[in-house]
Amino acid sequence: MDIWQTTHQAIQLLFSGDAALWGIVGVSFSVSLLAISIVLLPALLISFALAYGRFPGRWLILSLFNTCQSIPTVVIGLLLYMLLSRAGPLGDWKMLFTQQAMILGQMLICLPILVSMMHAAFQNSDKRAWETSLTLGASLPRAFMSLMWESRFPLLAAIIAAFSRVITEVGCSMMVGGNILNSTRNIPTAIALESSKGAFAQGVALGMVLLILALGLNFFLSVARGKAHLRTN
Repeated sequence: MDIWQTTHQAIQLLFSGDAALWGIVGVSFSVSLLAISIVLLPALLISFALAYGRFPGRWLILSLFNTCQSIPTVVIGLLLYMLLSRAGPLGDWKMLFTQQAMILGQMLICLPILVSMMHAAFQNSDKRAWETSLTLGASLPRAFMSLMWESRFPLLAAIIAAFSRVITEVGCSMMVGGNILNSTRNIPTAIALESSKGAFAQGVALGMVLLILALGLNFFLSVARGKAHLRTN
């Protein structure tokens, strides 16, 4: 394999508007964005309750979320496969090998990441922002928004980390999505398939998309933090 020739072909694929390539990218982004959008609000509320609430079993629940972060994605995919298969208890839903199944899997993957990282953000936030808002007569939603604004950068970092995890995972997507062209084939599963066939150009092109995405997200977070730092000085 000629690395430079493969890279040149990959760049040509990116800028030629290749329908197959960008269709795969579209599936990846639509599935991952929808998955994280669905769990974002529940993750915020759960992490806030774990950080500010005082109730029995709070640390046990937090420990479970922290433990779930380390479960391999292929194990999550296997469990979902058994649940959604025809012989499984949810077989009547007929979701196996669909984008809906991929979304469900990615929701299970990113929820523990969001809760754990957002809990840390709320735990390290200035509790006076919450208390002052309530003292001044703000409603609970308004006080919660004020607290979120105070913790916006670590919360944004949690969202970026969770999104980066789900858009690059391959195990669960392969198990419940089936890697079907124009339907459930996303960036990681396409890279795995094309590389196994020896067709590296498309795999490298898709890898470039992920690399550009990672650089762009981290650059955005760094710029936002820098601007906020300048405004406070």
